[in-house]
Amino acid sequence: MRFPEIFLHFIWQFRLFQVLNLFCTTGERLCIKGVGMANKHAGPDFNQAKLCIGDRTWIGDVEIHLKSSDWLLHGHQDDPAYDAVILHVVYEHDQVIYRKDGSLIPVLILKDLFPESLLQHYEGLVHSIHSFPCEKQIHRIDPIVINGFLSRMMIERLAQKSDLVFDHLAKVKGDWEGTFYHFLAKSFGFKVNEIPFELLATSLPLSVIRKHLDHPSQVEALVFGQAGFLVGTFIDAYPRKLKKEYQFLQKKYGLTPIGVGAWRFLRMRPQNFPTLRLAQFCALLLKSDRLFSRVLELEELPELKQLLQELPVNPYWKTHYHFQKETKKVQIQLGQRSILHLIMNAVCLFAAAYGKYSDQPDLMNRGLQLLEQMPAESNVIISHYQQAGVVIENAFFSQAVLQLNKYYCAQKKCLNCGIGIKILNQ
Repeated sequence: MRFPEIFLHFIWQFRLFQVLNLFCTTGERLCIKGVGMANKHAGPDFNQAKLCIGDRTWIGDVEIHLKSSDWLLHGHQDDPAYDAVILHVVYEHDQVIYRKDGSLIPVLILKDLFPESLLQHYEGLVHSIHSFPCEKQIHRIDPIVINGFLSRMMIERLAQKSDLVFDHLAKVKGDWEGTFYHFLAKSFGFKVNEIPFELLATSLPLSVIRKHLDHPSQVEALVFGQAGFLVGTFIDAYPRKLKKEYQFLQKKYGLTPIGVGAWRFLRMRPQNFPTLRLAQFCALLLKSDRLFSRVLELEELPELKQLLQELPVNPYWKTHYHFQKETKKVQIQLGQRSILHLIMNAVCLFAAAYGKYSDQPDLMNRGLQLLEQMPAESNVIISHYQQAGVVIENAFFSQAVLQLNKYYCAQKKCLNCGIGIKILNQ
């Protein structure tokens, strides 16, 4: 019978096996005083376990394998980190293992010590054909347990994203304004055009834009030119002016546009076209210099929403979704869902990241509190969990569910999930 080694970790950690009248393969009686702490880093699987083997008490590490021969397969015999292993826990014992000093490592065989139904239950989860493994069981779990783990997911999500912020910050030598500009641009891509927006921000530094904030047409020329939209012949006066401005600025700064082919228009509502998003992005840059400093000053959600409303978008876009393609009146301002998306993915993230960086817990909490004030996102993934009985009250929990789905449910990591462990323990 084959199953992942982590299943045995689960069995050991939660003592889901017969714990009385245990014996090692040497014939010595084994009494487990403490299973130890799960090790998430390199080295033995559990540290500081407390065991009584025969008439002696040991405190040390526990290593877990499907077969005892895996010790040699994984090269532990050559790693000093495994010299402190006091017990080798295996499903099948097929090889006698010795420490480097020649002493025998005691072995506990778990096979036949736990009910087969537990393994069947686990396999039922990981081989589930539903939208997520525990879709049919999660409604039976106490909401307190679910919300507790989702809170952990939200902290994990912010920590992961904050690491990306810190990585970029290091590349730009500690420039928080430039880093915020980069991630704000990425957020303006709204998933579909996230990558080209990020490429745009990389190819067009904020330091260049800042030099032209007193001249809106020059900022627009830089953004649309770098995005690749100012190539070809134009009839309308507005794009002709931008092209002329960009040709001068491109030579001045040695700029290379990213190419218009990177942008996606298909299967998209016109108000979400990247051309209109770029116009809105320009307007936001023009509305407030030093945006990062500005968003840190605004503590309340209505104030942040106001910053993203009434943007000075060029009037050309009131009747265009694309250059030289005139249409009926266009809604050129960001909608409420788009505004909340930007606050969620840029403002909340940077409040948390900067709070961590500068050791300001209040600022870190502000990012979380803002999420709690915003409505939950609406998409297919969120709907699956709601239909299964999970109550998702606000953006804090919808973001947490997205983290749960991507890094746990989609990867069938039920044994790393507090909800999955609770279901299996039942």
